[in-house]
Amino acid sequence: MNSTRNVYFMYIIVFLQGFVFYGPVATLFRQARGLSMSEIFMIESIAWLLVIVLEVPWGWISDRFGYKKTLVVVNTLFFVSKIVFYSAHSFELFLLERVMLSIVVSGMSGCDTALIYESIDESQAQKVFGKYSAFGTLGFLIASVLSTFIVSVSLENTALFTIFPYGISVIVTLFLVEVKLEKKEKISILSNIKVAFKDKTIIIFVLAIALVVEVVQAITVFLNQAQYVRSGIDPKYFGLILAGIQCMRLLSAKANVISKKFGNMSSISMLISVITVSGLLLILTSNPVLSVICVVMIALSISVIGPIELDVKNKMIKGSDRATILSIYSMIGGLIGSIGNIIIGKVADISVQHGLTTCTMMSILSLVLIRIYSKRNINSVKR
Repeated sequence: MNSTRNVYFMYIIVFLQGFVFYGPVATLFRQARGLSMSEIFMIESIAWLLVIVLEVPWGWISDRFGYKKTLVVVNTLFFVSKIVFYSAHSFELFLLERVMLSIVVSGMSGCDTALIYESIDESQAQKVFGKYSAFGTLGFLIASVLSTFIVSVSLENTALFTIFPYGISVIVTLFLVEVKLEKKEKISILSNIKVAFKDKTIIIFVLAIALVVEVVQAITVFLNQAQYVRSGIDPKYFGLILAGIQCMRLLSAKANVISKKFGNMSSISMLISVITVSGLLLILTSNPVLSVICVVMIALSISVIGPIELDVKNKMIKGSDRATILSIYSMIGGLIGSIGNIIIGKVADISVQHGLTTCTMMSILSLVLIRIYSKRNINSVKR
Protein backbone atom coordinates (compact mmCIF):
# COMPACT_ATOMS: atom_id res chain seq x y z
CA MET A 1 0.00 0.00 0.00
CA ASN A 2 1.11 3.55 -0.69
CA SER A 3 2.30 5.07 2.60
CA THR A 4 1.77 8.61 1.31
CA ARG A 5 -1.88 8.28 2.28
CA ASN A 6 -0.65 8.41 5.88
CA VAL A 7 -0.21 12.15 5.46
CA TYR A 8 -3.90 12.67 4.72
CA PHE A 9 -5.05 10.40 7.53
CA MET A 10 -2.74 12.24 9.94
CA TYR A 11 -4.25 15.53 8.77
CA ILE A 12 -7.72 14.16 9.62
CA ILE A 13 -6.58 12.84 13.00
CA VAL A 14 -4.92 16.07 14.12
CA PHE A 15 -7.93 18.01 12.82
CA LEU A 16 -10.32 15.95 14.96
CA GLN A 17 -8.04 16.19 17.98
CA GLY A 18 -8.19 19.96 17.62
CA PHE A 19 -11.84 19.86 18.70
CA VAL A 20 -11.17 20.73 22.33
CA PHE A 21 -14.36 22.64 23.08
CA TYR A 22 -13.27 23.41 26.63
CA GLY A 23 -10.02 24.99 25.39
CA PRO A 24 -11.14 28.64 25.66
CA VAL A 25 -12.31 28.12 29.24
CA ALA A 26 -9.92 25.36 30.38
CA THR A 27 -8.66 27.30 33.39
CA LEU A 28 -12.15 28.46 34.36
CA PHE A 29 -13.44 24.87 34.04
CA ARG A 30 -10.77 23.57 36.42
CA GLN A 31 -11.32 26.43 38.87
CA ALA A 32 -15.08 25.80 38.79
CA ARG A 33 -14.30 22.21 39.80
CA GLY A 34 -12.27 23.40 42.81
CA LEU A 35 -8.67 23.74 41.60
CA SER A 36 -6.46 26.74 42.42
CA MET A 37 -3.97 28.19 39.93
CA SER A 38 -1.03 26.69 41.82
CA GLU A 39 -2.74 23.26 41.81
CA ILE A 40 -3.31 23.55 38.06
CA PHE A 41 0.37 24.25 37.43
CA MET A 42 1.41 21.59 39.96
CA ILE A 43 -0.55 18.99 38.00
CA GLU A 44 1.11 20.21 34.81
CA SER A 45 4.54 19.83 36.44
CA ILE A 46 3.82 16.26 37.56
CA ALA A 47 2.55 15.49 34.07
CA TRP A 48 5.72 16.83 32.48
CA LEU A 49 7.89 14.78 34.85
CA LEU A 50 6.04 11.66 33.71
CA VAL A 51 6.56 12.68 30.08
CA ILE A 52 10.30 12.90 30.78
CA VAL A 53 10.33 9.36 32.17
CA LEU A 54 8.29 7.90 29.30
CA GLU A 55 9.56 9.87 26.29
CA VAL A 56 12.57 7.79 25.33
CA PRO A 57 11.12 4.32 26.13
CA TRP A 58 8.05 5.16 24.02
CA GLY A 59 10.25 6.32 21.14
CA TRP A 60 12.29 3.13 21.32
CA ILE A 61 9.09 1.04 21.38
CA SER A 62 7.75 2.94 18.35
CA ASP A 63 10.90 2.24 16.34
CA ARG A 64 10.80 -1.44 17.29
CA PHE A 65 7.10 -2.31 17.02
CA GLY A 66 5.82 0.23 14.51
CA TYR A 67 4.54 3.79 14.39
CA LYS A 68 0.97 2.82 13.52
CA LYS A 69 0.63 0.40 16.45
CA THR A 70 1.92 3.06 18.81
CA LEU A 71 -0.49 5.69 17.51
CA VAL A 72 -3.46 3.30 17.84
CA VAL A 73 -2.61 2.74 21.51
CA VAL A 74 -1.98 6.38 22.43
CA ASN A 75 -4.96 7.77 20.51
CA THR A 76 -7.23 5.28 22.26
CA LEU A 77 -5.88 6.46 25.61
CA PHE A 78 -6.29 10.06 24.42
CA PHE A 79 -9.99 9.36 23.91
CA VAL A 80 -10.35 7.81 27.38
CA SER A 81 -8.56 10.77 29.00
CA LYS A 82 -11.27 13.12 27.72
CA ILE A 83 -13.89 11.01 29.46
CA VAL A 84 -11.91 11.25 32.70
CA PHE A 85 -11.58 15.03 32.30
CA TYR A 86 -15.33 15.41 31.93
CA SER A 87 -15.89 13.28 35.04
CA ALA A 88 -13.25 15.00 37.20
CA HIS A 89 -14.35 16.91 40.31
CA SER A 90 -11.19 16.60 42.41
CA PHE A 91 -7.46 17.20 42.33
CA GLU A 92 -6.89 13.44 42.12
CA LEU A 93 -9.07 12.92 39.04
CA PHE A 94 -7.64 15.94 37.24
CA LEU A 95 -4.20 14.55 38.05
CA LEU A 96 -5.23 11.16 36.63
CA GLU A 97 -6.35 12.86 33.41
CA ARG A 98 -2.97 14.59 33.06
CA VAL A 99 -1.11 11.35 33.86
CA MET A 100 -3.01 9.68 31.02
CA LEU A 101 -2.27 12.65 28.79
CA SER A 102 1.43 12.37 29.67
CA ILE A 103 1.42 8.79 28.43
CA VAL A 104 -0.27 10.01 25.24
CA VAL A 105 2.10 12.93 24.69
CA SER A 106 5.23 10.85 25.30
CA GLY A 107 3.90 8.07 23.05
CA MET A 108 2.87 10.38 20.26
CA SER A 109 5.91 12.66 20.51
CA GLY A 110 8.23 11.90 17.66
CA CYS A 111 6.06 8.99 16.52
CA ASP A 112 3.53 11.06 14.57
CA THR A 113 6.14 13.21 12.83
CA ALA A 114 8.39 10.17 12.25
CA LEU A 115 5.51 8.36 10.51
CA ILE A 116 4.86 11.40 8.34
CA TYR A 117 8.55 11.96 7.58
CA GLU A 118 9.03 8.33 6.52
CA SER A 119 5.92 8.56 4.29
CA ILE A 120 7.06 11.52 2.18
CA ASP A 121 10.03 12.87 0.27
CA GLU A 122 12.45 14.77 2.52
CA SER A 123 12.12 17.91 0.42
CA GLN A 124 8.41 18.12 1.32
CA ALA A 125 8.97 17.90 5.07
CA GLN A 126 8.62 21.53 6.15
CA LYS A 127 5.61 22.11 3.91
CA VAL A 128 3.85 18.96 5.15
CA PHE A 129 4.65 19.68 8.81
CA GLY A 130 3.26 23.18 8.31
CA LYS A 131 0.00 21.79 6.95
CA TYR A 132 -0.12 19.19 9.73
CA SER A 133 0.08 21.97 12.31
CA ALA A 134 -2.47 24.05 10.40
CA PHE A 135 -5.04 21.24 10.34
CA GLY A 136 -4.77 20.90 14.11
CA THR A 137 -5.22 24.64 14.40
CA LEU A 138 -8.22 24.58 12.07
CA GLY A 139 -9.94 22.00 14.24
CA PHE A 140 -9.27 24.07 17.34
CA LEU A 141 -10.52 27.18 15.51
CA ILE A 142 -13.87 25.57 14.74
CA ALA A 143 -14.11 24.23 18.29
CA SER A 144 -13.36 27.70 19.70
CA VAL A 145 -16.17 29.29 17.70
CA LEU A 146 -18.64 26.59 18.72
CA SER A 147 -17.41 26.83 22.32
CA THR A 148 -18.84 30.35 22.57
CA PHE A 149 -22.33 28.95 22.06
CA ILE A 150 -21.73 25.88 24.24
CA VAL A 151 -20.48 27.96 27.18
CA SER A 152 -23.58 30.15 27.05
CA VAL A 153 -25.62 26.99 27.73
CA SER A 154 -23.30 25.04 30.02
CA LEU A 155 -19.62 25.05 30.96
CA GLU A 156 -19.91 21.30 31.58
CA ASN A 157 -20.89 20.57 27.97
CA THR A 158 -17.59 21.92 26.64
CA ALA A 159 -15.87 18.88 28.15
CA LEU A 160 -18.68 16.47 27.20
CA PHE A 161 -18.72 17.40 23.50
CA THR A 162 -14.93 17.08 23.28
CA ILE A 163 -15.17 13.33 23.86
CA PHE A 164 -16.84 12.50 20.52
CA PRO A 165 -14.28 13.76 17.94
CA TYR A 166 -11.54 11.99 19.90
CA GLY A 167 -13.47 8.75 19.58
CA ILE A 168 -13.68 9.22 15.81
CA SER A 169 -9.92 9.94 15.63
CA VAL A 170 -9.25 6.48 17.08
CA ILE A 171 -11.20 4.91 14.22
CA VAL A 172 -9.28 6.93 11.61
CA THR A 173 -5.97 5.84 13.19
CA LEU A 174 -6.82 2.23 12.32
CA PHE A 175 -6.59 3.13 8.61
CA LEU A 176 -2.96 4.27 8.79
CA VAL A 177 -0.39 2.23 6.85
CA GLU A 178 2.71 1.01 8.69
CA VAL A 179 5.86 2.33 7.02
CA LYS A 180 8.60 -0.13 6.17
CA LEU A 181 11.73 0.99 7.93
CA GLU A 182 15.21 -0.07 6.95
CA LYS A 183 16.20 -3.23 8.79
CA LYS A 184 19.07 -2.58 11.16
CA GLU A 185 20.61 -3.99 14.29
CA LYS A 186 18.83 -3.10 17.49
CA ILE A 187 20.36 -0.03 19.10
CA SER A 188 20.06 0.43 22.86
CA ILE A 189 18.44 3.52 24.36
CA LEU A 190 21.81 4.61 25.79
CA SER A 191 23.40 4.37 22.33
CA ASN A 192 20.57 6.47 20.88
CA ILE A 193 21.15 9.12 23.56
CA LYS A 194 24.80 9.26 22.53
CA VAL A 195 23.78 9.62 18.89
CA ALA A 196 21.24 12.33 19.71
CA PHE A 197 23.86 14.48 21.43
CA LYS A 198 26.86 13.60 19.29
CA ASP A 199 26.82 17.23 18.24
CA LYS A 200 26.88 18.92 21.65
CA THR A 201 25.53 22.20 20.31
CA ILE A 202 22.14 20.60 19.62
CA ILE A 203 21.54 20.74 23.38
CA ILE A 204 21.52 24.54 23.12
CA PHE A 205 18.89 24.43 20.37
CA VAL A 206 16.71 21.93 22.24
CA LEU A 207 16.86 23.99 25.45
CA ALA A 208 16.00 27.21 23.61
CA ILE A 209 12.94 25.70 21.92
CA ALA A 210 11.83 24.02 25.17
CA LEU A 211 11.94 27.34 27.02
CA VAL A 212 9.89 29.26 24.47
CA VAL A 213 7.37 26.41 24.12
CA GLU A 214 6.81 26.44 27.89
CA VAL A 215 6.37 30.24 27.81
CA VAL A 216 3.76 30.02 25.06
CA GLN A 217 1.98 27.12 26.76
CA ALA A 218 1.73 29.05 30.03
CA ILE A 219 0.54 32.28 28.43
CA THR A 220 -1.86 30.96 25.77
CA VAL A 221 -3.45 28.18 27.85
CA PHE A 222 -3.55 29.49 31.40
CA LEU A 223 -2.39 33.08 31.97
CA ASN A 224 -4.28 34.51 28.99
CA GLN A 225 -7.63 33.87 30.65
CA ALA A 226 -6.51 35.61 33.86
CA GLN A 227 -5.21 38.49 31.72
CA TYR A 228 -8.56 38.76 29.92
CA VAL A 229 -10.41 38.91 33.24
CA ARG A 230 -7.92 41.54 34.44
CA SER A 231 -8.69 43.51 31.26
CA GLY A 232 -12.45 43.34 31.88
CA ILE A 233 -13.32 40.91 29.07
CA ASP A 234 -16.44 38.79 29.67
CA PRO A 235 -15.68 35.02 29.64
CA LYS A 236 -18.43 34.45 27.07
CA TYR A 237 -16.16 36.12 24.51
CA PHE A 238 -13.15 33.89 25.27
CA GLY A 239 -14.21 31.41 22.59
CA LEU A 240 -14.42 34.05 19.87
CA ILE A 241 -11.05 35.46 20.90
CA LEU A 242 -9.47 32.03 20.74
CA ALA A 243 -11.10 31.45 17.34
CA GLY A 244 -9.45 34.61 16.05
CA ILE A 245 -6.13 33.47 17.43
CA GLN A 246 -6.48 30.11 15.70
CA CYS A 247 -7.15 31.87 12.39
CA MET A 248 -3.75 33.50 12.70
CA ARG A 249 -2.11 30.20 13.66
CA LEU A 250 -3.21 28.74 10.34
CA LEU A 251 -0.28 30.68 8.91
CA SER A 252 1.94 27.88 10.22
CA ALA A 253 1.35 26.30 6.80
CA LYS A 254 3.46 29.13 5.37
CA ALA A 255 6.41 28.56 7.71
CA ASN A 256 8.51 27.31 4.78
CA VAL A 257 8.03 30.65 3.00
CA ILE A 258 9.43 32.56 5.98
CA SER A 259 12.34 30.17 6.52
CA LYS A 260 13.31 30.31 2.84
CA LYS A 261 13.39 34.10 2.95
CA PHE A 262 15.23 34.60 6.26
CA GLY A 263 16.80 31.20 7.02
CA ASN A 264 15.85 28.75 9.76
CA MET A 265 17.77 30.25 12.68
CA SER A 266 17.11 33.87 11.76
CA SER A 267 13.39 33.13 11.46
CA ILE A 268 13.26 31.43 14.86
CA SER A 269 15.25 34.24 16.46
CA MET A 270 12.90 36.87 14.99
CA LEU A 271 9.79 35.01 16.15
CA ILE A 272 11.08 34.52 19.70
CA SER A 273 11.77 38.27 19.79
CA VAL A 274 8.10 38.87 18.93
CA ILE A 275 7.05 36.55 21.77
CA THR A 276 9.35 38.38 24.20
CA VAL A 277 8.06 41.85 23.30
CA SER A 278 4.45 40.64 23.46
CA GLY A 279 5.03 39.18 26.91
CA LEU A 280 6.51 42.45 28.10
CA LEU A 281 3.51 44.40 26.82
CA LEU A 282 1.12 42.03 28.61
CA ILE A 283 2.84 42.82 31.89
CA LEU A 284 2.37 46.54 31.37
CA THR A 285 -1.19 46.66 30.01
CA SER A 286 -4.74 45.95 31.14
CA ASN A 287 -6.17 47.19 27.85
CA PRO A 288 -8.43 44.45 26.40
CA VAL A 289 -7.56 45.09 22.74
CA LEU A 290 -3.79 45.21 23.32
CA SER A 291 -3.99 42.13 25.54
CA VAL A 292 -5.68 40.12 22.81
CA ILE A 293 -3.25 41.38 20.15
CA CYS A 294 -0.27 40.32 22.26
CA VAL A 295 -1.66 36.82 22.84
CA VAL A 296 -2.38 36.56 19.10
CA MET A 297 1.23 37.47 18.24
CA ILE A 298 2.57 34.92 20.73
CA ALA A 299 0.36 32.14 19.34
CA LEU A 300 1.16 33.09 15.74
CA SER A 301 4.91 33.11 16.39
CA ILE A 302 5.04 29.65 17.98
CA SER A 303 2.87 28.17 15.22
CA VAL A 304 5.42 29.28 12.63
CA ILE A 305 8.37 28.15 14.76
CA GLY A 306 6.91 24.62 15.05
CA PRO A 307 7.35 23.35 11.46
CA ILE A 308 10.80 24.97 11.19
CA GLU A 309 11.91 23.33 14.44
CA LEU A 310 10.65 19.90 13.31
CA ASP A 311 12.46 20.25 9.99
CA VAL A 312 15.72 21.22 11.71
CA LYS A 313 15.54 18.30 14.16
CA ASN A 314 14.59 15.68 11.55
CA LYS A 315 17.43 16.74 9.23
CA MET A 316 19.88 16.23 12.08
CA ILE A 317 18.91 12.55 12.32
CA LYS A 318 20.84 10.36 9.91
CA GLY A 319 20.38 6.57 9.82
CA SER A 320 19.19 6.20 13.42
CA ASP A 321 15.95 5.43 15.26
CA ARG A 322 14.06 8.57 14.31
CA ALA A 323 11.21 8.35 16.85
CA THR A 324 13.65 7.53 19.66
CA ILE A 325 15.94 10.47 18.86
CA LEU A 326 12.99 12.87 18.58
CA SER A 327 11.71 11.56 21.91
CA ILE A 328 15.09 12.23 23.50
CA TYR A 329 14.87 15.84 22.33
CA SER A 330 11.30 16.05 23.66
CA MET A 331 12.46 14.63 26.99
CA ILE A 332 14.59 17.74 27.48
CA GLY A 333 11.54 19.85 26.67
CA GLY A 334 9.55 17.94 29.27
CA LEU A 335 12.15 18.65 31.94
CA ILE A 336 12.10 22.38 31.16
CA GLY A 337 8.29 22.32 31.09
CA SER A 338 8.07 20.62 34.47
CA ILE A 339 10.41 23.05 36.19
CA GLY A 340 8.86 26.02 34.40
CA ASN A 341 5.31 25.04 35.41
CA ILE A 342 6.22 24.91 39.10
CA ILE A 343 7.89 28.33 38.99
CA ILE A 344 5.23 30.04 36.85
CA GLY A 345 2.39 28.49 38.87
CA LYS A 346 3.79 29.71 42.19
CA VAL A 347 4.34 33.30 41.03
CA ALA A 348 1.03 33.38 39.13
CA ASP A 349 -0.77 32.76 42.44
CA ILE A 350 0.61 36.16 43.53
CA SER A 351 -0.63 37.90 40.40
CA VAL A 352 -0.92 37.39 36.65
CA GLN A 353 1.74 40.10 36.17
CA HIS A 354 4.24 38.07 38.17
CA GLY A 355 3.52 35.03 36.04
CA LEU A 356 3.95 37.03 32.83
CA THR A 357 7.20 38.53 34.10
CA THR A 358 8.61 35.06 34.68
CA CYS A 359 7.54 34.01 31.18
CA THR A 360 9.20 37.06 29.63
CA MET A 361 12.49 36.32 31.40
CA MET A 362 12.36 32.73 30.12
CA SER A 363 11.75 33.89 26.54
CA ILE A 364 14.73 36.26 26.76
CA LEU A 365 16.92 33.33 27.83
CA SER A 366 15.53 31.31 24.91
CA LEU A 367 16.46 34.09 22.49
CA VAL A 368 20.00 34.25 23.87
CA LEU A 369 20.44 30.47 23.48
CA ILE A 370 19.15 30.49 19.88
CA ARG A 371 21.63 33.20 18.94
CA ILE A 372 24.47 31.28 20.58
CA TYR A 373 23.46 28.14 18.69
CA SER A 374 23.16 30.05 15.43
CA LYS A 375 26.68 31.48 15.75
CA ARG A 376 28.18 28.08 16.55
CA ASN A 377 26.48 26.44 13.58
CA ILE A 378 26.74 29.19 10.99
CA ASN A 379 28.53 26.86 8.61
CA SER A 380 26.30 23.81 9.15
CA VAL A 381 22.85 25.43 9.14
CA LYS A 382 21.48 26.66 5.83
CA ARG A 383 20.71 30.34 6.25
